[in-house]
Parts: sequence; C-alpha cells; structure tokens
Amino acid sequence: MPAPTYSAPAAWTAPPAHGPLSAVVDLPGSKSLTNRELVLSALADGPSVLRRPLAARDTDLMVGALRRLGTRIARDADGALRIEPSPITGGTDVDCGLAGTLMRFLPPVALLADGPVRFDGDERARARPMATTVRSLRALGAEVDDDGRGTLPFTVVPGATRGGRVTIDASASSQFVSGLLLVGARLPEGLEVEHRGERLPSMPHIAMTIDVLARRRVRVDTGVAEPRAARWRVAPQRIHGRDVEIEPDLSNAAPFLAAALVAGGTVTVPGWPDPTTQVGDRLRDWLAAYGAEVRLEHGALTVDGGAGVRAAPLAPVDLDLSEGGELAPTLVGLAAFADGRSTFTGIGHLRGHETDRLAALAAELSGIGATVRETDDGLVVEPGPPVAPERPWRAYADHRMATTGALVGLAVDGVVVDDIGTTAKTLPGFADLWRRMLG
Repeated sequence: MPAPTYSAPAAWTAPPAHGPLSAVVDLPGSKSLTNRELVLSALADGPSVLRRPLAARDTDLMVGALRRLGTRIARDADGALRIEPSPITGGTDVDCGLAGTLMRFLPPVALLADGPVRFDGDERARARPMATTVRSLRALGAEVDDDGRGTLPFTVVPGATRGGRVTIDASASSQFVSGLLLVGARLPEGLEVEHRGERLPSMPHIAMTIDVLARRRVRVDTGVAEPRAARWRVAPQRIHGRDVEIEPDLSNAAPFLAAALVAGGTVTVPGWPDPTTQVGDRLRDWLAAYGAEVRLEHGALTVDGGAGVRAAPLAPVDLDLSEGGELAPTLVGLAAFADGRSTFTGIGHLRGHETDRLAALAAELSGIGATVRETDDGLVVEPGPPVAPERPWRAYADHRMATTGALVGLAVDGVVVDDIGTTAKTLPGFADLWRRMLG
C-alpha cells in the first residue's frame, strides 16, 4: 500500500447530524506507538516488522527522517513496515514537519550519529518549546547550534557521548523524557534521567515508552515518579528487533466516539485493546462523565449517547486532563453542549502544542455562543445557546482543532472548517471517515 498524499488547505463544511447514529468506525494504528516502535527498530540489534502502522504525515516524516539517518525501511503491499537497522549516519537534514514525537525523539538519536544532523520543520514547529532537548543534549556532550533560541532549527554535532545522568524540566512535554529513554540503552554508560519542574504532563505516554522498551527486553528502573520530581534509569543493553502489530489509535477515536453524545445513538470502535498504555483509553471514563453509556464488549468499545444534545443537554463536567491533554479539544468541545459550567485543569502545557490550544478553543467556541475563560492551567466553559458562526472555524494547522470543528458542526449549523486537510497529520481520509459514520 503506497504512503498517503497530503493536500493543500481546503475549507470543508462540517456535515450536520440528521438523526441518531449507528456506526462502526475502524481506525488505523496509533501514531504514538508507531513512532516509538520506528525509533526502537532503527536502534535495534536486528530487523523488525511493524504491522498495521499508522500511515499519516507524522509517521511518514519519521520514516523519511530515519532513512536519512541510514535506516533501511521498506513498506509491504499491505502497509507493514520492514526495518533493517544500520549505524546512524550524520551529515544530513531532518524535516520534523509539525510532529512533536519526531522533534523530541530524534535529536537524542543524533547523539549516535557519525556527523552533524540539522533539524527543522514547519513554521509553527519553530515556535514549539525545544530548550529542554537542547540543554539535555549539551549536558550529554553534544554541541547544539540553535543561535540561543531553544527552538527549531538547530544542528546537533555529536561528541564523545557516553551517557550518564541528566536533569531536565519536562513540564512542557513528557516527550522530552521519552526521547531520552528511547536512546538510553544504546549509550555506553546508559542514561539516568531526572525531572524537576512544576509538573509532569501526560504520564501515560512515559508509561507507553517504558512498555515498548520492555517488549524489546530493555529494562527501565523507575525511581520517584511524581509531577514535580521523577527519575528513570536505563542501563546499557541490547534493543531487540521485534515483529509487532500496532494498536488502533485511541486518541483519534475521540471525536468519533464523542459524536454519539452530540448526535445521539451509538458509535463503536472495534479492536479496542485491553489493557493498553494509550491515554485514549481514558475516554471510557471521561465520556461517561458527560452522561454517555460506555461499554467494552468482545474487544469493541461502544459509546451510547442516547437521544443527543438536540433532545437534552449533556451533564457539565469537572475534569483533570493532566494525563490526557491530547483529548482536551474533543472534551472541551463537548462542554459547549452541557447544561452548566464545565472546568478543565491540568492542560496549561497545551499552549505549546501544534498551536496554543487553550486560546484556540476559547476563540472558536466563543464563535458558536459559548463563553470560555482561560486559567493558568486550563479552561472554564459556560455554554450558551448555540449560534451559527459568522466566520470559518479555524484549524490553526492543528489536527485536533479541525476534528473538534467537525464535532461541533454536528449540532451547530454553518460550521466551515478552514483547513480540514490538517487532519492528515495523524488521520488521512478523516473527512470521508466522518461522512461514513454519519451514514
């Protein structure tokens, strides 16, 4: 199966729901797992096969970047990726696009290269915080030329890096921790990573990293694991090749499952893994908080939204989303249809994602009649009578803002998402899949 292509920005009228849903939505593989397994396959001691990987812009950028670093990667007719590791080569440029996993995971891999590696990305990528990565690589012996910005673009010039101990502040993203842990076993002295900062968001993503390492027989010793102080140790050891089937992307399930609450009826996602380290599994609790009936039966997750928001408003919620910030756009979007004030905390770090998601959600939901107030750590949403927007719903080059526009458009007439193509970042073909869900 060939890699997907990605179109230029295009306005898209969000289709309204004309009745309760009864849909089954098959989702492709997890971006988070695909990119972690790609990095580990490139660092392994033998070949690996990734079955049902996500084929989207973020993962295609990772494949392209690893190829430029010397890894041999072939795509089978069924979409499986076959990875043959080779020594990491430098003297190359890496395009990060707007992929946080790529820009946080591959600079540590450049410590193993035989020459300099330059990293750059989309215009918005140059605004995403990278100072933690820059400082950690310098502490490990590399030269990093970033002109003092702490952002892309920068060049990593590897030195005689042996590993050791590094202290970082990962308050802006757990990806800083994961990026170091993924490469730690390949450093001659291993790696000890200590976090000290105000918070440690998205802890399940660090648990995912530790889990995929364990499945390749790499042990991570965890010390303190608290929001303000945490420590991990990876001894030098082999990373084994692996044949792995990638789980469906549970975070991409969020807008589809939430659609059952807005439109009414049921949406089912088959192949739901249990257990899983994916934070999307928390949707089972957080959608239920809005009043949905949620069932996990025979490997499929079903959300029953009853009659939908046109018949009765949703229950207001008070959610700490510190473990699942990537689900916040969907969950905050639902709050516009509740019958009272909803509060969301633990998501201050979303200001440094693809866009400032807190400001973006406040602006776009205000355009359909809600009153949204930003706090230091989250949002407060006061729903109002939904109104047709006077301007397009802005995606801000952010796939999750685009899908939230689609969700809102189920119950608000006249929602036009200004760039539905940005969903190709993690889910090519989103618009067609959305229409099929609506029947």
